[in-house]
Amino acid sequence: MRLKNYSGIFLMAVLTWTSCISPPENFPSVPEIEFSDLEYVPTSGQDSLIITVRFKDAEGDLGLSATDINPPFNPLNYKRDFVGNLITYSRRPAEAPSYNPIDWVVNPIINNQTVNDTIWVEQNENQYNIFIKFFRKRNGQYTEFRWQDPPFYTTFNGRFPRILNSEAGQAVEGSISYSMMSSGWESIFRNDTLRIDVQIQDRQLNRSNEISSPDVTLRQITRN
Repeated sequence: MRLKNYSGIFLMAVLTWTSCISPPENFPSVPEIEFSDLEYVPTSGQDSLIITVRFKDAEGDLGLSATDINPPFNPLNYKRDFVGNLITYSRRPAEAPSYNPIDWVVNPIINNQTVNDTIWVEQNENQYNIFIKFFRKRNGQYTEFRWQDPPFYTTFNGRFPRILNSEAGQAVEGSISYSMMSSGWESIFRNDTLRIDVQIQDRQLNRSNEISSPDVTLRQITRN
């Protein structure tokens, strides 16, 4: 089963940060963020929408490495029937969704073995540590633009790398610049007024406050 790639979406995270060894007393254990900047960078290839947020965290347990794939950071949970068998597309129950690349995976590797079938899955949100929502504003009302819905079946949630290599707690503050790359920004949003909401999450699964960008158009935030 093949799906058309509508937007050429690709994600990349760029991280800058500074650390504080003797934090003020008000440094939070739950990550705290503030909006800093939003910029659109068109190129001859993939265009970038870059959001920057400032952060501070008392323990410094921010970021995920490439090896952070075991629970609770596993990408997928495999749905099973009442006797514990994996649910395949050919034997799906009536309540199962039609095929799409979010709810189904083809030939997954489970317990180090390839399962040659299409398996029903549930995406695990904790595989990510930065969460992005897009909103269009029309007639004064915001409507979420849901990338996970048809025809895109994707997400701009993602990961930024570990800020500290050590597991020893150390307060950190700094900024994260998160670059979302696509060839479809202008064809999708054109002159729309947009707002982007952001949260981050630490390795203890503490979610930060949610912050919003100002209302902007791509033209207003295009890099000169």
